[in-house]
Amino acid sequence: MVNETGAGKTGAAISEFLKRPLVIALVLIVVLLFAGNALSPGFASGQQILRLLIVAALLGIVAAGQNVVILGGREGIDLSVGGVVSLSAIVGGNVMNGADIGIVPAVLACLAVGGFFGLLNGLGVTLLRIPPLVMTLGMLGVLQGLLIVVRQGIPSGQAAPGLSSFVTQPFLFGLPGIIWLWVLIGVLMALMLTRTVFGHRIYAIGSNEHAAYMAGVPVKLMRVSVFVISGMFAAVAGLCLLGYSGSSFANVGEQYMLPSIIAVVFGGTSLAGGKGGYTGTMAGAVLLVILQSILTTVNIADSGRQMVFGATLLLLMLLYGRGRAMRA
Repeated sequence: MVNETGAGKTGAAISEFLKRPLVIALVLIVVLLFAGNALSPGFASGQQILRLLIVAALLGIVAAGQNVVILGGREGIDLSVGGVVSLSAIVGGNVMNGADIGIVPAVLACLAVGGFFGLLNGLGVTLLRIPPLVMTLGMLGVLQGLLIVVRQGIPSGQAAPGLSSFVTQPFLFGLPGIIWLWVLIGVLMALMLTRTVFGHRIYAIGSNEHAAYMAGVPVKLMRVSVFVISGMFAAVAGLCLLGYSGSSFANVGEQYMLPSIIAVVFGGTSLAGGKGGYTGTMAGAVLLVILQSILTTVNIADSGRQMVFGATLLLLMLLYGRGRAMRA
């Protein structure tokens, strides 16, 4: 009887482990790599995987800020990240204008831009009580209009050689700098969310905002902070995207809005907030990029890929969202 009980507990533990979103995402990554290689020999080669990781890092950096907003609850989603990515790429390109000496000022300028629009989002959500979905969607419209005014349909700005090398060329142990930057962000996010008061407060307001307020958590300040963080991560992604492409072009960041949300949910973070982490989101970003690459390999048009991503998000909401009711 003791052995049967022990075996039952072991089996239950294994079953529970296999149901973890991170484990599921990692298994799906392996399956998709094999599927991609079957469809197109060489898909799972070292060089191709490295290219996929660079693209995944760009998405993962945007998703880091999205992750924090969603963890904060109140149905928090930042739809303005695409506009911030695009604007930051333009600002960064014009500040550095192809010169390495301009990289540091460009980084500071982009962080300021991202933080500013994140601050506006946070103030709109907290002080004006505008729902996050509506506030960030409206901010996306503002950013798109601003992009038209700033660019006037003409490409402007150029990445510095140092930035392009950091993003695309081997930096350490044969891996580009952007991948190491993403790893660093992953470590810092894990430490922030699990080992700091700030991280615990994010989970607290996401789990039960009223209880967090009664416990002395500065709810409004925290809510503004998560949107500022989201804006700054989107700005960093915009700068890295500039280094990846070499120059900025219209609405380059729009491709990250929906995938950044899907990556977060794929990683096991509840859309209700208060539950999840960034490690799973990193795996979700890699998974999405591999899926997108396979869809491109089989000649699925961009509109078709958007339909697949939208259907994926709806499916994930059914799978992960039904078990936990949305909170007020």
